Amino acid sequence: MYPDIKLANMENKPKFHPNPKLKLMEQVCEVLRYHHYANRTEQTYSQWILRFIHFFGGKTHPRDLGVRDVERFLSDLAVKQKVSSSTQRQALNAIVFLYREVLDKPLDGKIAHIRAKKKHKTVTVLSTEEVSRFFRYIDGTHALMAKLLYGSGLRLMECVRLRIKDIDFDRKRITVLGKGDKWRSTILAPPVIPLLHAHMERVKALHHADLEEGFGEVYLPPALSRKYTHAARESIWQYLFPSRKRSIDPRSKKERRHHVMESGLQKAVKLAA
Repeated sequence: MYPDIKLANMENKPKFHPNPKLKLMEQVCEVLRYHHYANRTEQTYSQWILRFIHFFGGKTHPRDLGVRDVERFLSDLAVKQKVSSSTQRQALNAIVFLYREVLDKPLDGKIAHIRAKKKHKTVTVLSTEEVSRFFRYIDGTHALMAKLLYGSGLRLMECVRLRIKDIDFDRKRITVLGKGDKWRSTILAPPVIPLLHAHMERVKALHHADLEEGFGEVYLPPALSRKYTHAARESIWQYLFPSRKRSIDPRSKKERRHHVMESGLQKAVKLAA
């Protein structure tokens, strides 16, 4: 019924029931974390579920709402809020998740809401001169990241989330964890290799300094961290583009060095363009 909704391999897991003593949004977080959804997805789904609740005054429990109410909310997004089709689909995914996985009350029947119109964008292709001019106005780590985006065809978050182990200098390949948690391999442009070597040495030095201070543990998916108990402290698992400062992981409450924010690269590209 909902082909665009990510199931996150839930079919292979027994049905999880959240703690009934918790508040609704706490139950949402509990179920999302049980299914190992990313922190960003948790924040997004929570925001949409809250918007759905507040759309009906904030006092009516979703359990007392039904398909027609969901249709009203989604149609309002398209008609009054003028959101994009992808944004509306994201809201739908969050609400379906709420009813199916948290409330254990799947929405019956087809949701016949007014769909947001898809906007057709014209692809802009830069000339060789424009590309050369762009790279003259961007430098440092952001320039290296931009070159990986351009030379290896990486998406923004694919580049930001790269780890040291993903770079294969011998084969001139990059292993990328892309959309839908699917792995793929792409080329590593030769002109970038010397820059990457130098950058990687700086990252390893930074990681060594963290270890000396009693830190140096990076986030790993739960299943992986259980299987390889010491991997989180190994240099090959560190992010290729780590943040300047350590921060507290919102889930584990451990102090770690996460990857850089994608907004930094976006701003640098915008200034150079």
